[in-house]
Amino acid sequence: MKPVTKVKICGLTRGCEVDVALAAGADYVGFVHFPKSPRHVDLDAAQALASRAKGKAKIVVLAVEPDDAGIEEIVEHVAPDMIQLHGKESPERVADIKARSSLPIMKAIGITCSSDLEMVEEHAVVADQLLVDAKPASGARIPGGNGLSFDWGLIEAFKWPGPWMLAGGLDSSNVMNAIRLTQANQVDVSSGVESAPGKKDLGKISAFVNAVKDAGHG
Repeated sequence: MKPVTKVKICGLTRGCEVDVALAAGADYVGFVHFPKSPRHVDLDAAQALASRAKGKAKIVVLAVEPDDAGIEEIVEHVAPDMIQLHGKESPERVADIKARSSLPIMKAIGITCSSDLEMVEEHAVVADQLLVDAKPASGARIPGGNGLSFDWGLIEAFKWPGPWMLAGGLDSSNVMNAIRLTQANQVDVSSGVESAPGKKDLGKISAFVNAVKDAGHG
């Protein structure tokens, strides 16, 4: 029997969403602090939502190219278990944010072709985890949560230099196949469990987590 794959539900904005994710067995809960995103929550709201998950799942705050003051505010207000960087942060900036925050860092990498995997190698040296996602379409306002997947065959035989997570266009209907193809032991979902941008469907959250856990028994 394969190890059960871990699940991250990202972009949660309501207490009921957090509660359902936890009840279903999510391992990570993610809160987006990026005003351009329909999933944005301010830090007071993020703190209140995170308090529901404290000690039950890993708390992740997603930020996009935050400045030093922004990092300090995230740490002080939310006290997350991890910061997720979803912009064009360089390896040097990732290392700097890790040092400033004293927190583990998850760095998102957009994938469209095999050459993008070079960024995986570069960031793996400084990031504690990597998240591979589809690159947003040209002109997209936000760098993730766009419901896009990439060619999973690009990473089918890739030798990962450290812990990683699969994201991009996943939902309950395709996540089992994605896990089997890529051998991902962690997956992330946001738009794939929504009824509208920024509004999670509680039934879809449960269905997604159940599909991932079932994949571990296949």
